[in-house]
Amino acid sequence: MRLRRDQLQVLLVFAEDDDQSNGFRWACEKAGFRCNIARTPKSALESFLDKHHDIIIIDHRHPRYFDAEALCRSIRTTKPSENTVIIGVVQRHADREESSILPLITAGFSRRYVENSSRMACYNELIQLEFGQVQAQFKLRACNSLFAALEKSQEAIEITSEDHVVQYVNPAFETMMGYQIGELIEKQLTEVPINEKKADFLETINSCIKIGKEWQGMYYAKKKNGDSIQQNVKILPVIGQGGKIRHYVSISRLCNDNNKAEKTCECIQAESQTDTQTCRQKDMRKGSLDVRSTTSRGSDGSSQRRRSSMARVHSMTIEAPITKVINIINAAQESSPMPVAEALDRALEILRTTELYSPQLGTKDEDPHTSDLVGGLMTDGLRRLSGNEYILSAKQTHQVAGSLSSPISLNDIPPRITEAMENEEQWDFDIFELEAATHKRPLVYLGLKIFARFGICEFLNCSESTLRSWLQVIEANYHSSNSYHNSTHSADVLHATAYFLSKEKVKQTLDPIDEVAALIAATVHDVDHPGRTNSFLCNAGSELAILYNDTAVLESHHAALAFQLTTRDGKCNIFKNMERNEYRTLRQVIIDMVLATEMTKHFEHVNKFVNSINKPLAALEENGNNGDGESIKTVLRSPENRILIKRMLIKCADISNPCRPIEQCIEWAGRISEEYFAQTDEERRQGLPVVMPVFDRNTCSIPKSQLSFIDYFIIDMFDAWDAFADLPNLMEHLNNNIKYWKGLDARNLRVLRPPPE
Repeated sequence: MRLRRDQLQVLLVFAEDDDQSNGFRWACEKAGFRCNIARTPKSALESFLDKHHDIIIIDHRHPRYFDAEALCRSIRTTKPSENTVIIGVVQRHADREESSILPLITAGFSRRYVENSSRMACYNELIQLEFGQVQAQFKLRACNSLFAALEKSQEAIEITSEDHVVQYVNPAFETMMGYQIGELIEKQLTEVPINEKKADFLETINSCIKIGKEWQGMYYAKKKNGDSIQQNVKILPVIGQGGKIRHYVSISRLCNDNNKAEKTCECIQAESQTDTQTCRQKDMRKGSLDVRSTTSRGSDGSSQRRRSSMARVHSMTIEAPITKVINIINAAQESSPMPVAEALDRALEILRTTELYSPQLGTKDEDPHTSDLVGGLMTDGLRRLSGNEYILSAKQTHQVAGSLSSPISLNDIPPRITEAMENEEQWDFDIFELEAATHKRPLVYLGLKIFARFGICEFLNCSESTLRSWLQVIEANYHSSNSYHNSTHSADVLHATAYFLSKEKVKQTLDPIDEVAALIAATVHDVDHPGRTNSFLCNAGSELAILYNDTAVLESHHAALAFQLTTRDGKCNIFKNMERNEYRTLRQVIIDMVLATEMTKHFEHVNKFVNSINKPLAALEENGNNGDGESIKTVLRSPENRILIKRMLIKCADISNPCRPIEQCIEWAGRISEEYFAQTDEERRQGLPVVMPVFDRNTCSIPKSQLSFIDYFIIDMFDAWDAFADLPNLMEHLNNNIKYWKGLDARNLRVLRPPPE
């Protein structure tokens, strides 16, 4: 096995420079190893999580500086430390009996080094480590990678000892032969090839492999149920200790009439994935491939932008398994007879309208910021059962304070507030200026203006005073103590929703009832948010988590409470004059849109939007059917697609902060970070699982967290939304904000803004 090994990295953890640390530093330089030095446990842990060192040498001689064993235990709790060699430097005591090494081993040290500041002694220690434990760990990592490949292989693989005792079979072998792995391990397989010369046949195989040669051919084997199958088999002897054969590896593939069809399918799949495999290598943070930087976010003209938008649609990197299936079927349709093509059309329609779009998620580059964001936003907690219960009562809703009940309408809004809302139809509208002008009550004022612009009172047949009372009640039930999830966030999402509703493609698609539902959903989508994530509430055993069975806890609460607050008092019931069926339709759309803001189904919603709307529209455009209004209308106006568009609209409005002008983006980043910091603080106080450990206010890099969030959740979603709604200004802001956060990260700054020059 030939594997390339990178230059070794060594981390020295010494509180102060002395002859011992200098000796190891010199030894690293002589050996050609990269060396980092940390003075404190905190900086050591940060450095290791950033660099993933192969060797860590910790000074264990001076407990007054730091607890070396506690540091080692902390490092060992991290995933990257599994293959790291950790050395403890201990004092030399000539006049004292040799102490036990067991406490060091228990703490996680790999070995100890009795202090010896001789440069050559340090050098010899590192060289021994390199060709001993480090090399063994490197091989172990490589073996783990190989076994991962074996587990995913479509060919059946069996590994036996020299005595033909089964030591390993992969899942493909279990599927082919009908056995479970527990039925095979440590046992000899007794299936005999069904061949008229079976004895001679087996002898031929054995005589070949026993002298170390590979054998390949076809034979019949028996499955567990007794059925005979013909296999194309390759058997390879593995030479081990003493130059003897220690293992045999058997690789099998079925031989049947389906081979031709399987090969055809493999070819189609390979062709359909050529582009996406290339695109998967991109990463906005690394800048290795940026299809968005060509024309779509510049100012070279709308036609170039549209072509680039369609290219981005076809190069989406969020491809779920079902998307691959659709691509294969689409490719097969091109060369299929008409009846087959029509049948495949029906199959595609089924696939596009069922719950099959959630991708197989991993983390990018093992980035802890991304891992924590995914874990914190896309899971419902660790289901921890304990006595620590976080009580959030849905019954304690807020009444409107007397000061809020004073008559206000569009005609008597104070001049400062009117001025702050002058450009509310523009994307660059400053919500924070309105927040200051309204003393943190922007939702009532912005809601009155936007709802009037869209004629909501006329549609609902309610008075402006009823709407005003409703907005006051909803705003009163947002928690002003939350740094992020407060009424300013609600007003911001309402503004973004109204902006998206004004885009031409969206107006072509949605009906008035959809617009009303979208604006109401945006207003209430986070009402009574406690400033904690779903994972936190589930882990804490909150009343809401119990009520909603740990599933979409907050989103379900927001939707339910919004209707409770609205219908309990006629003075604020904006629905009271609606016809029953129309109200039920409106209610269902509002609920669906609020539930769509739950992040666990983020990729499902985005995938459906891309495959059911973006790609069909792109195909019509590429085929020169721009003027075919009926075809476009069919795509846009189907009930299923209108639902997808409304979900996508509110999702983009809800997390549009990275697409706002830079100052607003920075302010929102600071607010959400503070809310996550507060959650981490409370989890530690209550002894709950910390669902996002990277959001520690003492160590978190806000630029890194923003880049991770943008890279994982924002880029693909807004590329898809831009391709549909045409939003060049948002994409320009997004690019500028990415550059800003990258700039801070490149300077190793963890704060929101660079220090003054």
